[in-house]
Amino acid sequence: RTNSILPILKKKLAFLSGGKDRRSGLILTIPLNSDQTSMEELSATLDYLLSIPSEKCKTRGFTVIVDGRRSQWNIVKTVVLMLQNVIPAEVSLVCVVKPDEFWDKKVTHFCFWKEKDRLGFEVSPLSQHTHTHTHTHTHTESFKNSLFYLCRSADCALLPSFDPETVLQSAPAWCPMEEELLAQPQVMKLLDSLREQYTKYQELCRQRSKRAQLDEVHAKVLQVVNWLQGPGSELLKTHQAIGDSIRAAQALQQKHEEIESQHSEWFAVYMELNQQIAALLSAGEEEEVVELKALQQQLSDVCYRQASQLETRQNVLQAAQIFHSTTQELSQQLDGLLGMLCADVSPADGASIQQNLKLLEEKLQTVESGLGSLRQKGTVLLEQMCTPWPWPLEETESPAGEQQDNVQHIQAVMEEMELRKQRCEDMVDVRRLKMLQMVQLFKCEEDALQAVEWLSELLDALLKTHVRLGDDSQETKTMLDKHKKFVDVAQSTYDYGRQLLQATVVLCQSLRCTTRSSGDTLPRLNRVWKQFSVTADERQQRLELALNFHTVAERLVCVEAEALDDVDTLGKTLLDRISMPVIFPDGYKHSFTSVTVS
Repeated sequence: RTNSILPILKKKLAFLSGGKDRRSGLILTIPLNSDQTSMEELSATLDYLLSIPSEKCKTRGFTVIVDGRRSQWNIVKTVVLMLQNVIPAEVSLVCVVKPDEFWDKKVTHFCFWKEKDRLGFEVSPLSQHTHTHTHTHTHTESFKNSLFYLCRSADCALLPSFDPETVLQSAPAWCPMEEELLAQPQVMKLLDSLREQYTKYQELCRQRSKRAQLDEVHAKVLQVVNWLQGPGSELLKTHQAIGDSIRAAQALQQKHEEIESQHSEWFAVYMELNQQIAALLSAGEEEEVVELKALQQQLSDVCYRQASQLETRQNVLQAAQIFHSTTQELSQQLDGLLGMLCADVSPADGASIQQNLKLLEEKLQTVESGLGSLRQKGTVLLEQMCTPWPWPLEETESPAGEQQDNVQHIQAVMEEMELRKQRCEDMVDVRRLKMLQMVQLFKCEEDALQAVEWLSELLDALLKTHVRLGDDSQETKTMLDKHKKFVDVAQSTYDYGRQLLQATVVLCQSLRCTTRSSGDTLPRLNRVWKQFSVTADERQQRLELALNFHTVAERLVCVEAEALDDVDTLGKTLLDRISMPVIFPDGYKHSFTSVTVS
C-alpha cells in the first residue's frame, strides 16, 4: 500500500494541518488545485490521512476546509458530497473558500444549506476577502482561512487551541514561486497581527478565567455565609433549652450533635474555600488581593463566630447534664434519708441505736455534700449561659424569654433542693434527739441493773464476811465505824439505782414507750435493798451489843464485883442475839456463822 499511496500523497490533494477547531476537533484541508482532480486519488488520500489520528481524536469530529479558488464549482460540490461517504468520523463543519468572482456572479444554485439534514453537517462559504490577494502556498492559505473562521465564529472568550507558529512549523516544506515571494512581507505582517491578536486573546482569557474564579469563590463564600447566618443561626437560636431532667438534656445533646453535623459540612466547604483563596492570594494582583482578603476575613469571622456559638452551646449542654445528674443524685439521697426518718425505730439495745444514729449522720453529711456540689454545678451552668459574647449581642442573641426561663428553672431547682434538705435536717434533729434519749434510756436501764448487782454483792458480803464482833471494845468500835461506811455505800448505790429507774420512767414517757425496768429492775432493787437493810440493822445491833459487852468486861477488871452481874447479863443477851437468824421481808431466814464471845 505504501508504494501505491506515495505517488498520490506527493500530489498534495489533502493534508492535516495539525491545528484544532474550537471543539478540539481536527482540521482537514483539501486544496483543489485544478479541475482535473481525481476523486479516486482524493478518496485514497483522505482514507490514508484519516488512519493517522487516534480513535479518541476522531470522535471529536472534523472541520474540513475545501479551497475551491482554483477549481470549478461542480468539482467543489462533488468533493463536499463525497465527504459524507469517505470520512468515517462525524464531520461537524465544511468551509468552502471561493474567489470573489464566484460571489460577483451571484450563483443561486449554492444550496448546501438545503442538504444539511441529508448530509449531516453544515457547509459554510468563505469569501476571499478574508485572505490576501497574493497566491501563497496552499498550506499557508488554508491556515489563514481556518484561523480567521474559527476566530470569527467563536466567542471572544474562547481561543483556538493552537499557536500560529506551531501550525506554521508543522506545515510541510515548500518552495515558493516568484509571485509568492513578493507576497511574503504582507503575509508576515498578517502573521504579526495574528500573533498580537492571539496574545491579547490569551490575556483576555486569563483575566476572564481569573474573574470567573473570583466570582465562583465569591458565590461559594456567600453561600456559606448565608447558610451560617441564616438557617444555621436559626437552628441555634431555636434550640436554647437545657431540659428539666437528665433524659431531656441527653435528648437535647443528641439534637445538638445533629446541628453540629450539619455545620460540619459547611465548615468543610470553608476549609476548601480557605485553601482556594490562599492559592489565589499567592498569585493575585493588588486589587484582587484586597478583594480576596476581604472575602477571607468575612468567611473566617462568620465561621469562627458560628463555631464559637456551637462550642458555647455544647458547654452549656454538658453543664446542664452534669447539673441534672447531680440534682437526680441529690434527690435520691434525700429520698433515702427521708425514708429512714419515716421508718419506726425499735432497736434492741443501745449499740444498735448508736449504729443507726451513725448511719443517719452519714446520710445527712452525704446530703450536705450533694447540695454543695449542686450549688457549684448550678453556678457553673449559670456562668456558661450568661457568658457575654465577644461580638455584638444583637447579631447572635437568643430569645430573652427562653434564656430567662432557663435561669429561673436552675434557681428554682436549687431552692427546692435547699428546702428539702432543710426539712430533712429538721427531722434529723428530732430523730437524733429521740435516738439519743433511747441511748440514754438503755444506759439508765443498764446502769440500774448494775446498781442491783452491786447492791446484791454488798448484801452477799454483809451476810458472808461481816460476821466478826471484835476481840475488844476498840476493835468492835472500829468494825462498827466500817459497818456504817459500808451501809452508806449501799445507800448510795440504792439511791443511784432509784434515780436511774426514775430517769427511765421520764424517758419512756418522752419516747412514748414502755420501759423494761419498771416491771423487773425496780422490784429487784427494792427487794435487795430491804434484805440489805435488815441485815445491816442486825449487824449494827450485834456490833453495838458486842461493844457494850467488851466495854463492861474491860471495866470489870477495875471495878467492884457487882459489875459481874451486868457482864453476865450482856454476854447472855449477845449470845442469844447471835444465835438468832436474820429474817428477810419475804420470810427467808439466814443464820450467821457461830461467833464465840471470849
